Amino acid sequence: MLKESDSAKPVVLIYAEPLLARSMTFVRTQAEALTRFSPYYISPHYLRDGLPLSTERVLVMRRGQSSLSRLTELPFKMLGLAPFFARRLRKLRPALLHAHFGPAALRALPLARALRIPLVVTFQGYDATVYDQFARTSKHYSHRVYVRRRKDLERGATLLIAVSNFIRDEMIRQGFAADNIVVHYVGVNTELFHPDSQVRREPIVLFAGRLAEKKGCEYLIRAMAEVQCASPQAQLVIIGDGPLRSELEELAAQNLQHYRFLGFQTPEVVKHWMNRARVFGAPSVRARSGDAEGYPNVFAEAQAMGLPVVSFASDGVREAIAHGETGFLAPERDAEALAYYLQRLCDDETLCARMGAAARAHVCAQFNLRIQTGKLEELYMKVLGKAGPWPTGASRKVEHEERVAALDS
Repeated sequence: MLKESDSAKPVVLIYAEPLLARSMTFVRTQAEALTRFSPYYISPHYLRDGLPLSTERVLVMRRGQSSLSRLTELPFKMLGLAPFFARRLRKLRPALLHAHFGPAALRALPLARALRIPLVVTFQGYDATVYDQFARTSKHYSHRVYVRRRKDLERGATLLIAVSNFIRDEMIRQGFAADNIVVHYVGVNTELFHPDSQVRREPIVLFAGRLAEKKGCEYLIRAMAEVQCASPQAQLVIIGDGPLRSELEELAAQNLQHYRFLGFQTPEVVKHWMNRARVFGAPSVRARSGDAEGYPNVFAEAQAMGLPVVSFASDGVREAIAHGETGFLAPERDAEALAYYLQRLCDDETLCARMGAAARAHVCAQFNLRIQTGKLEELYMKVLGKAGPWPTGASRKVEHEERVAALDS
């Protein structure tokens, strides 16, 4: 049941497509950390096997999975028309709409206009890095449209957020004005992600991420083959799923002695393995399409757990790791250099412990979720100050009843 106390806070509509993909934990993490705003999740449809969300704060255009029900999304996706959905959202008296990823934000723009509220957009990775020639031939209609209409989004959005300086630079390359972009890191819950000193770390190299080209898992497997020749006890544990899983499993079977593919796992299981592992290996690369890491939040989570990170000196990764202090960065796609750094950490527990402690201190000081979310809420307040005050004339009781009615309708 929606608490009446929630109506004392201005509502921010969190827009993501789909709602909510397993790879979008950072969207939920950030929204649930808000203290001065009440987040409601909105999207054309709800993903059944996606990340769990509070159903009391989820509004979608459709919940059915039939082909007929999918047709209800077409007027919105093709023309930006969703009058009945906008009417439901209006009952929440939203203060602003925060959309994640550029193409999704372009779709959300007509909603923000219909509701007459400011639009905040966070650019995360592929939306700022994929080369236009690839986006124009994407299988996703929204990506193809986005390439043509980026300027519409820039004109319509009140605030553009880049998750790293690298993403800001890529947005400028795409044609966005530098003055319209603010860099803001999501942050990590350092109270939730903290190492258990009672658990002894094992010679495990842990990978956690989507099994796609830009995550570079192929290079990690090849590097671990060299590591295991010198240190047979070293083990590779891979958490995650994706289009390259079968190919990577075959590569591991041909080259590795000790390895495990665990598939998609809950954050609790990932945290468990972060506490057991000695090294976090995540050699991200820039994909052929241009897709690159913006700021991989899992790097911050691993460091908060006291894990040194070994990766490539690639794009946004360089903002997450202090080379030689909290981890090591090898030249991009250099599996031999990657193996060298992995070997050093697998064989030297003292070095691991020292770098792990530095990694946690680094994250606590620079990427604390509570502090970063406070900064985000300050940005929200500045946006509202620019766009007009949050409506306070109606009674809080009426607002609460209208919000409940919006969810029930």
